[in-house]
Amino acid sequence: MIGSRRSASKRTAGFNSRVLQVDGPGLAPRGAPGRPVILFVLGFGRSGTSALTRVLSLSGAALPSGLLGATRENRRGYWEPRRAIHLNQEILRGHGSSGYDMSLRAQEEGAFDVESNTAYVDKIRAYLTTLPTAPLVIIKEPKMTMMPGLWFEAASQAGFDIAAVISVRHPQEIIGSLAKRADYQHYVRDSPELTMAWWLKYSLLAERNTRDVPRVFVEYANLLEDWRQEVKRVSVALGVDLSTQDEGAIERFLSPDLQHHRHFGAVEEPFGGDWVAAVYDAMRCAAGDEPLDRSELDRVYEAYRLSERGFRAAFENDRRFGTLSRLMSPFLVKLGLEALALLHRRRGTWA
Repeated sequence: MIGSRRSASKRTAGFNSRVLQVDGPGLAPRGAPGRPVILFVLGFGRSGTSALTRVLSLSGAALPSGLLGATRENRRGYWEPRRAIHLNQEILRGHGSSGYDMSLRAQEEGAFDVESNTAYVDKIRAYLTTLPTAPLVIIKEPKMTMMPGLWFEAASQAGFDIAAVISVRHPQEIIGSLAKRADYQHYVRDSPELTMAWWLKYSLLAERNTRDVPRVFVEYANLLEDWRQEVKRVSVALGVDLSTQDEGAIERFLSPDLQHHRHFGAVEEPFGGDWVAAVYDAMRCAAGDEPLDRSELDRVYEAYRLSERGFRAAFENDRRFGTLSRLMSPFLVKLGLEALALLHRRRGTWA
């Protein structure tokens, strides 16, 4: 499913959308003749972005050098460049945020507008010029989802046409996957509620910030079930040439044990509404080539934005009162109240 042509907006962080012309399904972005295409894989971590990136790279998309490599809990690798990780961490930290930030504070304040981030765009562009010379290059680093406009602008300046693949996975499966990672790495275990908030933020931003570029949604379960069909969908939707020379390599990579946490039940709603189910259903439909309910995603985004902003203000104030409470021991409180009572008695204002 390719997003229709629209004017650039603040949500795409000032990305110069004139470099792309999206005319309909199966048509690639039209820039200068012979321009290479850079394919951004977006979505929340543990949503199948690594598997999707590797399958597409085995189908003809060139990978960057300097990849992160495999770990004990992800033996097949992440397929993301270390330089991109470092750049995204630097940018997020520079704006008082991180990949673990569930808030939309930075997005609300326009922190990732291209106009106010030219230095970061220059750094990204310099890195992108080191990518392999190929008709199609693929790049994945989940934190790009929080600021794709900077990467899109830098890619355009570096001579690329832009396209996006958005990875979709049942959020309950992501909760299980993150819990397993915590066990393997002796890492901080996040709550299901926090995972759902992260998933909502990344999913909403991935969809919202790619409306001006050619894109396609791929569900992780569908990739594992029939990777040939999904590769074909990506190729047709984005108008890029994907041809697999070694199907055996993909078959070996996508072994059944790659999906440890299969969930067929309903989506749990930790926030008292229908946000998680609504977003997952909309993106799942798009991954099945059904119409994307953009108005439903807009509704959830606005509800999440307003609720998150209100609770964030309340929690920040609550922390200040908590700090005050910790500083004022019962002894100090008692001493202060007794002194105040004595003062009132002397003035005759005691009540």
